[in-house]
Amino acid sequence: MQIQQSFSSYFKSTGAGGSAKRHSARLTRLLSVALTLVFIAACATSPTGRRQLVLLDDPEINQMGAEAFEEMKKQIPIDRGAGVNGYVNCIVNALLAVTDDTTGVSQWEVVVFRENSANAFALPGGKIGVHTGILPVARTPGQLAAVLGHEIAHVIARHGNERVSQSQASNTVLGAVGAVVENEAVLGAIGAGAQFGVMLPFGRAHETEADVIGQELMAKAGFDPSESVKLWENMAELSGDQPPEIMSTHPAHDTRISDLREGLTKNLPLYQLAQNEGRRPNCRL
Repeated sequence: MQIQQSFSSYFKSTGAGGSAKRHSARLTRLLSVALTLVFIAACATSPTGRRQLVLLDDPEINQMGAEAFEEMKKQIPIDRGAGVNGYVNCIVNALLAVTDDTTGVSQWEVVVFRENSANAFALPGGKIGVHTGILPVARTPGQLAAVLGHEIAHVIARHGNERVSQSQASNTVLGAVGAVVENEAVLGAIGAGAQFGVMLPFGRAHETEADVIGQELMAKAGFDPSESVKLWENMAELSGDQPPEIMSTHPAHDTRISDLREGLTKNLPLYQLAQNEGRRPNCRL
């Protein structure tokens, strides 16, 4: 990758030996080079206008998502019941009908997994997995639409690509620093800083952005967006205490619910417009 090649050239020109003072100077220059290269690479923007670090082409990340999904289908039992699959696909199809996807997905695939955890997920390439355990929590079609809109949002906003790109950039920087700083304790501290000071806030940004996009999608599809608030109230009841938000990759429930309530100002009119235009999904389990 280009960033790694740039680092290699940098080290050939500077060398790795010398005094502590020279080490410090090289480290400072290294981090400057690293940050410059990362910002140059971060030329993409998400559907909400947020700046993104996206290093992989869509076909490449979509293939990665498809391969991972195939492995999941081999390892987790699949529920092929006509009722639950018809219900889930009815909601997904209504959401996709109003989704603007520019990631190159030719056909979305939805699989219901016989798994008790209250979860659903989406992978690059248009792969959606729904655990049967989410159904007692997302108790209405609108609440499940909030879940699935959120997952679709992860895909169309290229969050999977962004997470992989962040990991690649972080590993490249830390590996390069290791060529200058020959101290395991220092490297360990740098690694911890990368995890809690950089990577986790990006995780929360993804979740918050997926909530924003997902709520808009469900409203445009004809699902009451206020159901997204009720969904996360259900989630809060289920999960109980959470770790402090600063140490979590997900927003705190109270933060999430507050943000979704705020989003109703924009999305309730979109829901009413969808209803007036005849978008009234009749999805029943």
